Amino acid sequence: MALELTISDIDAGYGAVRALHGVSITVESGETVALLGTNGNGKSTLMKCVMGMVRPTRGSVVLRMDGKSHDLTRLSTEDIVNLGVALVPEGRRLFPRLSVEENLLLGGFRPQARSALSRNLDFAYQAFPVLQERRRQLAGSLSGGQQQMLAIGRALMSAPRLLLVDEPSVGLAPILVSHTITKIKELKEKSGLTVLMAEQNFHQAIRIADRGYIIVHGEIVFEGGVRALESNELVKNYYLGAAV
Repeated sequence: MALELTISDIDAGYGAVRALHGVSITVESGETVALLGTNGNGKSTLMKCVMGMVRPTRGSVVLRMDGKSHDLTRLSTEDIVNLGVALVPEGRRLFPRLSVEENLLLGGFRPQARSALSRNLDFAYQAFPVLQERRRQLAGSLSGGQQQMLAIGRALMSAPRLLLVDEPSVGLAPILVSHTITKIKELKEKSGLTVLMAEQNFHQAIRIADRGYIIVHGEIVFEGGVRALESNELVKNYYLGAAV
Protein backbone atom coordinates (compact mmCIF):
# COMPACT_ATOMS: atom_id res chain seq x y z
CA MET A 1 0.00 0.00 0.00
CA ALA A 2 2.50 2.60 -1.22
CA LEU A 3 1.88 6.29 -0.60
CA GLU A 4 3.92 9.41 -1.30
CA LEU A 5 3.10 13.09 -0.99
CA THR A 6 5.20 15.41 -3.14
CA ILE A 7 4.87 19.16 -2.82
CA SER A 8 6.91 20.96 -5.48
CA ASP A 9 7.76 24.67 -5.72
CA ILE A 10 4.43 25.97 -4.49
CA ASP A 11 3.58 29.61 -3.97
CA ALA A 12 0.38 30.34 -2.09
CA GLY A 13 -1.26 33.02 -0.03
CA TYR A 14 -4.34 35.07 0.69
CA GLY A 15 -5.14 37.81 -1.80
CA ALA A 16 -2.11 40.05 -2.19
CA VAL A 17 -0.33 38.42 0.75
CA ARG A 18 1.94 35.55 -0.28
CA ALA A 19 2.55 33.09 2.57
CA LEU A 20 4.55 30.38 0.77
CA HIS A 21 7.48 30.92 -1.57
CA GLY A 22 8.65 27.97 -3.68
CA VAL A 23 8.04 25.36 -0.98
CA SER A 24 9.01 21.76 -1.74
CA ILE A 25 8.70 18.81 0.63
CA THR A 26 8.13 15.07 0.36
CA VAL A 27 6.47 12.61 2.72
CA GLU A 28 7.01 8.94 2.00
CA SER A 29 4.92 5.95 3.00
CA GLY A 30 5.06 5.18 6.72
CA GLU A 31 7.05 8.29 7.65
CA THR A 32 6.37 10.92 10.26
CA VAL A 33 7.63 14.21 8.87
CA ALA A 34 7.71 17.35 11.01
CA LEU A 35 7.22 20.81 9.54
CA LEU A 36 8.89 23.04 12.10
CA GLY A 37 8.59 26.78 12.53
CA THR A 38 7.23 29.52 14.73
CA ASN A 39 3.79 31.10 14.28
CA GLY A 40 3.15 33.01 11.08
CA ASN A 41 5.71 31.24 8.90
CA GLY A 42 3.29 29.36 6.65
CA LYS A 43 2.84 25.94 8.26
CA SER A 44 -0.96 26.05 8.35
CA THR A 45 -1.13 27.48 4.83
CA LEU A 46 0.86 24.51 3.56
CA MET A 47 -1.50 22.10 5.30
CA LYS A 48 -4.47 23.88 3.74
CA CYS A 49 -2.85 23.58 0.30
CA VAL A 50 -2.65 19.81 0.74
CA MET A 51 -6.31 19.72 1.78
CA GLY A 52 -7.50 21.84 -1.15
CA MET A 53 -8.58 24.67 1.16
CA VAL A 54 -6.01 27.09 -0.29
CA ARG A 55 -5.09 26.92 -3.99
CA PRO A 56 -1.42 27.45 -4.84
CA THR A 57 -0.71 30.06 -7.49
CA ARG A 58 2.30 28.05 -8.67
CA GLY A 59 3.68 24.55 -8.25
CA SER A 60 2.10 21.16 -7.62
CA VAL A 61 0.81 18.94 -4.81
CA VAL A 62 0.75 15.30 -5.90
CA LEU A 63 -0.38 12.30 -3.87
CA ARG A 64 0.70 8.93 -5.23
CA MET A 65 -1.24 5.98 -3.88
CA ASP A 66 -1.11 2.38 -5.03
CA GLY A 67 0.40 3.26 -8.39
CA LYS A 68 -1.93 6.17 -9.14
CA SER A 69 -1.08 9.88 -9.04
CA HIS A 70 -3.59 12.49 -7.87
CA ASP A 71 -3.05 16.21 -8.44
CA LEU A 72 -4.52 17.64 -5.25
CA THR A 73 -4.54 21.18 -6.63
CA ARG A 74 -7.31 20.10 -8.99
CA LEU A 75 -9.46 18.31 -6.43
CA SER A 76 -12.03 19.56 -3.93
CA THR A 77 -11.44 19.11 -0.21
CA GLU A 78 -14.16 16.45 -0.20
CA ASP A 79 -12.40 14.51 -2.95
CA ILE A 80 -9.09 14.74 -1.07
CA VAL A 81 -10.70 13.41 2.10
CA ASN A 82 -12.22 10.59 0.06
CA LEU A 83 -8.73 9.60 -1.07
CA GLY A 84 -7.84 8.94 2.56
CA VAL A 85 -6.34 12.24 3.72
CA ALA A 86 -7.45 13.64 7.09
CA LEU A 87 -6.60 16.90 8.85
CA VAL A 88 -6.47 17.60 12.56
CA PRO A 89 -6.74 21.39 12.31
CA GLU A 90 -5.03 23.97 14.47
CA GLY A 91 -7.36 24.94 17.30
CA ARG A 92 -9.29 21.63 17.01
CA ARG A 93 -12.34 23.15 15.19
CA LEU A 94 -14.86 20.95 16.96
CA PHE A 95 -18.63 21.38 17.02
CA PRO A 96 -18.95 22.61 20.63
CA ARG A 97 -22.71 22.13 20.97
CA LEU A 98 -22.62 18.56 19.74
CA SER A 99 -21.66 15.63 21.94
CA VAL A 100 -18.32 13.86 21.86
CA GLU A 101 -19.84 10.93 20.01
CA GLU A 102 -21.65 13.15 17.52
CA ASN A 103 -18.37 14.90 16.71
CA LEU A 104 -16.69 11.54 16.19
CA LEU A 105 -19.45 10.24 13.93
CA LEU A 106 -19.23 13.35 11.76
CA GLY A 107 -15.66 12.33 10.95
CA GLY A 108 -16.66 8.92 9.62
CA PHE A 109 -18.72 9.63 6.54
CA ARG A 110 -16.32 9.35 3.65
CA PRO A 111 -17.63 6.45 1.52
CA GLN A 112 -14.75 4.10 2.30
CA ALA A 113 -15.25 4.54 6.07
CA ARG A 114 -19.04 4.32 6.36
CA SER A 115 -19.19 0.54 6.34
CA ALA A 116 -16.71 0.43 9.22
CA LEU A 117 -18.29 3.18 11.31
CA SER A 118 -18.78 1.05 14.43
CA ARG A 119 -15.30 -0.44 14.19
CA ASN A 120 -13.70 2.98 13.75
CA LEU A 121 -15.68 4.35 16.68
CA ASP A 122 -14.47 1.48 18.85
CA PHE A 123 -10.91 2.19 17.72
CA ALA A 124 -11.24 5.88 18.65
CA TYR A 125 -12.56 4.94 22.08
CA GLN A 126 -9.77 2.41 22.59
CA ALA A 127 -7.22 5.08 21.65
CA PHE A 128 -8.80 7.66 23.98
CA PRO A 129 -10.81 5.93 26.74
CA VAL A 130 -11.79 9.27 28.30
CA LEU A 131 -13.80 10.05 25.17
CA GLN A 132 -15.92 6.95 25.72
CA GLU A 133 -16.48 7.96 29.33
CA ARG A 134 -17.62 11.40 28.15
CA ARG A 135 -19.33 10.38 24.91
CA ARG A 136 -22.60 12.14 25.88
CA GLN A 137 -20.85 15.31 27.05
CA LEU A 138 -20.85 18.42 24.87
CA ALA A 139 -17.52 18.86 23.10
CA GLY A 140 -17.31 22.50 24.14
CA SER A 141 -17.28 21.53 27.82
CA LEU A 142 -14.19 19.31 27.54
CA SER A 143 -10.76 20.38 28.73
CA GLY A 144 -8.20 21.50 26.12
CA GLY A 145 -6.40 18.18 26.21
CA GLN A 146 -9.63 16.23 25.84
CA GLN A 147 -10.66 18.43 22.92
CA GLN A 148 -7.36 17.65 21.20
CA MET A 149 -8.00 13.94 21.73
CA LEU A 150 -11.43 14.39 20.20
CA ALA A 151 -10.03 16.23 17.19
CA ILE A 152 -7.54 13.42 16.56
CA GLY A 153 -10.22 10.79 17.11
CA ARG A 154 -12.53 12.54 14.64
CA ALA A 155 -9.79 12.43 12.00
CA LEU A 156 -9.21 8.72 12.67
CA MET A 157 -12.90 8.03 12.08
CA SER A 158 -12.34 8.55 8.34
CA ALA A 159 -9.84 5.65 8.33
CA PRO A 160 -7.14 7.85 6.75
CA ARG A 161 -3.88 6.75 5.20
CA LEU A 162 -2.28 10.20 5.35
CA LEU A 163 -2.83 12.16 8.55
CA LEU A 164 -2.06 15.89 8.69
CA VAL A 165 -1.74 17.29 12.20
CA ASP A 166 -1.56 21.07 12.51
CA GLU A 167 -0.05 22.47 15.73
CA PRO A 168 -1.18 19.78 18.18
CA SER A 169 0.59 21.52 21.09
CA VAL A 170 -1.27 24.84 20.84
CA GLY A 171 -3.06 25.75 24.05
CA LEU A 172 -1.96 22.67 26.00
CA ALA A 173 0.04 22.36 29.20
CA PRO A 174 3.51 20.82 28.69
CA ILE A 175 2.55 17.43 30.12
CA LEU A 176 -0.46 17.26 27.80
CA VAL A 177 1.70 18.24 24.83
CA SER A 178 4.00 15.31 25.57
CA HIS A 179 1.06 12.94 25.95
CA THR A 180 -0.53 14.13 22.70
CA ILE A 181 2.67 13.77 20.67
CA THR A 182 3.28 10.30 22.12
CA LYS A 183 -0.27 9.27 21.24
CA ILE A 184 0.20 10.41 17.63
CA LYS A 185 3.24 8.12 17.44
CA GLU A 186 1.31 5.19 18.92
CA LEU A 187 -1.63 5.66 16.56
CA LYS A 188 0.66 6.01 13.56
CA GLU A 189 2.38 2.72 14.35
CA LYS A 190 -0.82 0.88 15.20
CA SER A 191 -2.71 2.02 12.11
CA GLY A 192 0.14 2.12 9.59
CA LEU A 193 -0.41 5.82 8.99
CA THR A 194 1.80 8.29 7.18
CA VAL A 195 1.97 11.57 9.14
CA LEU A 196 2.82 15.17 8.27
CA MET A 197 2.84 17.25 11.44
CA ALA A 198 3.21 21.02 11.63
CA GLU A 199 4.58 22.00 15.02
CA GLN A 200 6.47 24.82 16.74
CA ASN A 201 7.55 22.76 19.75
CA PHE A 202 10.84 21.47 18.38
CA HIS A 203 11.70 19.16 21.28
CA GLN A 204 8.38 17.35 21.20
CA ALA A 205 8.16 17.09 17.41
CA ILE A 206 11.54 15.46 16.93
CA ARG A 207 10.70 12.78 19.51
CA ILE A 208 8.49 11.08 16.95
CA ALA A 209 9.68 12.44 13.60
CA ASP A 210 11.77 10.55 11.07
CA ARG A 211 12.72 13.74 9.25
CA GLY A 212 11.94 17.41 9.45
CA TYR A 213 11.80 20.66 7.52
CA ILE A 214 12.36 24.16 8.94
CA ILE A 215 10.12 26.83 7.42
CA VAL A 216 10.94 30.53 7.87
CA HIS A 217 8.93 33.34 6.28
CA GLY A 218 7.24 30.87 3.93
CA GLU A 219 10.45 29.25 2.67
CA ILE A 220 12.05 25.91 3.50
CA VAL A 221 15.47 26.79 4.89
CA PHE A 222 16.63 23.38 6.11
CA GLU A 223 15.76 19.71 5.69
CA GLY A 224 17.24 16.70 7.43
CA GLY A 225 17.00 13.84 9.86
CA VAL A 226 16.63 14.35 13.60
CA ARG A 227 20.37 14.47 14.33
CA ALA A 228 20.98 16.94 11.53
CA LEU A 229 18.17 19.14 12.83
CA GLU A 230 19.53 19.11 16.37
CA SER A 231 23.01 20.12 15.25
CA ASN A 232 21.93 22.80 12.78
CA GLU A 233 22.98 26.32 13.79
CA LEU A 234 19.68 27.87 12.73
CA VAL A 235 17.81 25.45 14.95
CA LYS A 236 20.15 26.08 17.87
CA ASN A 237 19.87 29.84 17.60
CA TYR A 238 16.19 30.31 16.88
CA TYR A 239 14.35 27.17 17.99
CA LEU A 240 16.37 25.88 20.94
CA GLY A 241 17.03 29.24 22.52
CA ALA A 242 20.80 29.27 22.15
CA ALA A 243 22.60 32.57 22.33
CA VAL A 244 23.17 34.16 18.97
